[in-house]
Amino acid sequence: MNTHRLVLAPMQGLCDDVMRDLLTRIGGFDECVSEFVRITHTVHSRQTWLKYVPEIANGNRTYAGVPCTVQLLGSDAENMAVNALAAVRLGVDKIDLNFGCPAPTVNKHKGGAVLLKEPELIQHIVQTLRSALPPHIPLTAKMRLGFEDKSLALENACAIAEGGACALTVHARTKVEGYEPPAHWRWVRKIRDTVNIPVTANGDVFTLNDYIGIKAESGCDSIMLGRGAVMRPDLARQIAQYEHGTTVVEAQFSEVMDWIRLFFDLCLKKEANNKYPVARLKQWLGMLRKVYPEAQLLFEHIRTIKEAEVLEQALSQFEYTDKAIFI
Repeated sequence: MNTHRLVLAPMQGLCDDVMRDLLTRIGGFDECVSEFVRITHTVHSRQTWLKYVPEIANGNRTYAGVPCTVQLLGSDAENMAVNALAAVRLGVDKIDLNFGCPAPTVNKHKGGAVLLKEPELIQHIVQTLRSALPPHIPLTAKMRLGFEDKSLALENACAIAEGGACALTVHARTKVEGYEPPAHWRWVRKIRDTVNIPVTANGDVFTLNDYIGIKAESGCDSIMLGRGAVMRPDLARQIAQYEHGTTVVEAQFSEVMDWIRLFFDLCLKKEANNKYPVARLKQWLGMLRKVYPEAQLLFEHIRTIKEAEVLEQALSQFEYTDKAIFI
């Protein structure tokens, strides 16, 4: 029986609810994880939870019906537990803990990857939340291989497992390594062979061949896709086709163009002012052009546009055959 699972990564500032909506509509994903909700000294209101994770109001699912897990980031175990319980009362049915974010501002405030310096604290956080949450609510975690080096990688993974998490995702780099290649997939195998909970491998999956490689090297059946899924929106769909033994069909740019228009429409529905939809589309095109030359042409055409209405018109008029044509 094929047990493969594909999860969409929680990429802060890149994979918000609109991007999760779009990519899960395209297909292939079994689960997605929200951008982190930062926990400090307050207890978040319903409005705040829904702002970050509007899927909560839809039974914790995206428009396409893909489950969405809520990710928390922080270091105050007790207040994280209080917030997690507040989220559960709103209907949240799965919690993930962030021990991997490399952002300096987050690390400076004792969140994300900086906690990998303190395995005891990580275990305390996981244990505190596991004890506070109802038994039927799954608690998972995501980590990197370490902060400056990998010396505590196995200790941190064991701390998460022994703290009571039921599954672990490992981004196969340290904080210092950031997003620079290579990702150390064999280290994920070491962790998988050490802990007694399921492990999901994450890092540098940009193509179907990368996916085949990370599965082989890590030994994991569950894989998390991040930037690769944003740059190649049908990557999860290709992987699902491969896993199901059907013909793998790569999307043509005409289909990608449909997704670009849909994405912009969804951005407009979320926030109709000019700044958000225009900025988000330009950000996405900046990544798409690494895979699709046609996206580079579109990016150059709309680069100076600042008004949503003008950009919407430009998208409606863009056609691509053997060259870009603006009608």
